[in-house]
Amino acid sequence: MSLFCTPALANENAFDLSAPKALVDTGFFKHLLPRFSLKTGIRITLNEDAGAVAFGADGRPAFRQGDQIWHFQGSDAAPALRFEDWLFSDVGRGTIEGFKPGGTQLFSTDIVVAAVEDVFEITGDTVLGEKVSLGKCGRCHVVNEQNKMKAIGSTPSFALMRSFDDWEARFTAFYVLKPHAAFTQIEDVTAPFAENLPSPISPIELTLAEVEAIVAYVASIEPADLGAPIQIQ
Repeated sequence: MSLFCTPALANENAFDLSAPKALVDTGFFKHLLPRFSLKTGIRITLNEDAGAVAFGADGRPAFRQGDQIWHFQGSDAAPALRFEDWLFSDVGRGTIEGFKPGGTQLFSTDIVVAAVEDVFEITGDTVLGEKVSLGKCGRCHVVNEQNKMKAIGSTPSFALMRSFDDWEARFTAFYVLKPHAAFTQIEDVTAPFAENLPSPISPIELTLAEVEAIVAYVASIEPADLGAPIQIQ
């Protein structure tokens, strides 16, 4: 199974990673790997035959899933070492614990250190983020007042999504979430559309730098005021 389409190269920008099917099937790597690639530009390809760099029963204890301890086995290659450093950093551990499918935290890093807050450093260009958001996302979402009357009314606005607790996760990896995966391409990250399953609409094509800029712009938006809940007497 390959999360990223470009074959791993023997250079500082890519490597292969293997993991048991049980871990892959949780969807965890669609949460973890884009965040690492977004900040470093290093591409990771999931490959069950990778061998050297792997999650499994051997290596350095990384995180816990119930009674199961998942370990990480790295290598001396520069990109793999960089991933290992990130994985065991505060940001990496926070990212692991931030994986909450259906709102439930699936993994814990308390086997290594006490639980840490999910921290995601936002450093993108907000000006570029607004431009890209209006140009690429504005055909469906209300980005701001500039396209208020040009979006699709049934899609949530940026301000509304900014009010969600998991807004960072949504915007950082939106391209692997439905329906975006069917028509979105991220340069050097996402797989090309299958010839028998072309994009149903004009594709949205972005770079990782543009995704980072969108996240930075959304961080600057005032969350929508949803009002206080109605009190029923």
